[in-house]
Amino acid sequence: MATTYEFSTEDIEYLRHGERSLKLRLFKPRGEGPFPAVIDLHGGAWGKGSLEECQARDEVLARSGLLVAALDFRDGDHGYPSALVDINYAIRWLKARAAQVGTRADLIGLSGQSSGGHLAMLAAMRPHDPRYTAVTLPSGSPSVDATVRCVAMSWPVINPLSRYRNALRARASGAAWVGDIPERQSSFWRNDANMADGNPVLMLERGENAVTPPAIWVQGRPDPVHDYRDPESPVALNEPERFAAAYRKAGGTIDLHYIEQAARQGPLSYDPIAAFFHRHMPVERAAAAVAK
Repeated sequence: MATTYEFSTEDIEYLRHGERSLKLRLFKPRGEGPFPAVIDLHGGAWGKGSLEECQARDEVLARSGLLVAALDFRDGDHGYPSALVDINYAIRWLKARAAQVGTRADLIGLSGQSSGGHLAMLAAMRPHDPRYTAVTLPSGSPSVDATVRCVAMSWPVINPLSRYRNALRARASGAAWVGDIPERQSSFWRNDANMADGNPVLMLERGENAVTPPAIWVQGRPDPVHDYRDPESPVALNEPERFAAAYRKAGGTIDLHYIEQAARQGPLSYDPIAAFFHRHMPVERAAAAVAK
């Protein structure tokens, strides 16, 4: 039987932009570490979410023995690529303080839901992009980068440009799910060129030399918001299969895990994600690699 951990929580400022303090909520298992660590990113169409949304998922991950940092970051009117700057910094910040918080720099993964899933994958694919690495760690910090071991996505908006256009088509047809999604996307992305640039699907399809760590995509069905066919796609696949095919072609490994949409906020999605992180960040294997 798998061990179940009690855990503590703590809110920590990891970065400040002028008067704005950015915090992470650390879910720390009680026991002897080091514990594999996960930085978790909220959704909200790049403009209407908070780290509070990560709570239920992060409690499950922490009970399984993962150290989790739910992240606050700039989005909305701050515009692209502000969120990526903060996420890239947070990865390096956590690596630099790994021993203090109970993990190791080689045991860091990313997780995200909806637009947070997109941000997790984009941050993982471009860890060295100079636009994203713009904020440096304090003087005297260890020399670390923003590469991660693996990425777990929960129904990500993997293609912001196609989802924006899909939402506009759905709004024209009277679909209730659209709400203010186009306006939120426009606030952050500003234009189609940015939505094409910060786009994991199009990055792969145009041959960008991206980093492709092991990944999992958990997707509810039916879900017209995240699982749809882009009429401009070069392949006759819905967006999850389209991205997975391109990711594998680029040399990455990715699991598509489909579940019932009505049960997506619960064990059917949280448990596979916890298992994925433990599979790809086993402490014993990582320790053996370091010993070499």
